[in-house]
Amino acid sequence: MLGIRNTEQAAYEVIFRQDDIEIRHYRQQIVAETEIEGDYKQAGSIGFNRLAGYIFGNNIQKQPMTMTSPVYREAISEKIAMTAPVIQQKTNEKWSMAFVMQAEYSLETLPEPIDPMVIIKPIASKKVAVLSYSGVLNVERITEKSQALSAWLATNHYTPLSLARSAAYDPPWTIPALRRNEIHIDIQ
Repeated sequence: MLGIRNTEQAAYEVIFRQDDIEIRHYRQQIVAETEIEGDYKQAGSIGFNRLAGYIFGNNIQKQPMTMTSPVYREAISEKIAMTAPVIQQKTNEKWSMAFVMQAEYSLETLPEPIDPMVIIKPIASKKVAVLSYSGVLNVERITEKSQALSAWLATNHYTPLSLARSAAYDPPWTIPALRRNEIHIDIQ
């Protein structure tokens, strides 16, 4: 009923901590990713079901895998080249969702997805600024917390290398006050 956080998590090392913000170093990881068109709620349901299907055996080898956390989600923005700089702008309702694969797998040993909308890809090791919070996970909260983390990065002279993405660690039935949610921005 409460939701128990007992899944394997993406490995990282905390480099710096201040209140609810951390700078982390993430090791290389592999994700199963999908892109979805639709509003936040629709995209979340479609993306989660598609990726969950893959890890629960909808793959060529029919091999079930264990769920890991976090589940990443971000709005996909289109890059429009200007004279300078390149502008990031959301042009429609498109989202990316990714599940981190268990550390025991490599690109060679992961089962092959049946669904062509599920892409397996490596993510290089990186430094990430993270803002942690509890409560509901919706567009408004993600926007609010993304703006707060972006402002903190600017004030503290960090250079962002990505758009903000949300990271969710708990099942949807977890009581909101007990949920672990995060905003991640890759930094230089």
